[in-house]
Amino acid sequence: MASGVILLVEDNPDDVELTLRGVLHGRISNEVVVTRDGQEALDYLFCRGDWTGRNAHDLPAIVLLDIHLPRMNGLEVLRHIRTDERTSRLPVVMLTSSNEERDLAESYDLGANSFVRKPVDFDQFAAAVHQLGLYWLVINEPPPPTRGVRP
Repeated sequence: MASGVILLVEDNPDDVELTLRGVLHGRISNEVVVTRDGQEALDYLFCRGDWTGRNAHDLPAIVLLDIHLPRMNGLEVLRHIRTDERTSRLPVVMLTSSNEERDLAESYDLGANSFVRKPVDFDQFAAAVHQLGLYWLVINEPPPPTRGVRP
């Protein structure tokens, strides 16, 4: 069951601030949970560490995932998300500054739903976040829960 939460996985404080400002600027009312590295993101999703006690069935509506993260990079996080039945259908958007074609290809190979390069300009970045929110939180029809996983 999706909670409506946006999980932002980003270690750069400036990019976190820009994303949060973009959410506000785009009038997206969903709560944003920020995790600062790949391991913390998986802890949030699977209710471990600081997130023990969080309802494991309360998945975010979308994950905005950077590639270049400490402790575990975003591609490895995506691999874990896709290989676990509970999160295999979770919408994941790679939101990254990477211009590497191999990152683009590997993201899609691992099951990313979308790959968005972060614009440098704030207005463009705010517009991109607004469009992401509009599409993934309003227009897109989310997938049903995976078989065998009950809310």
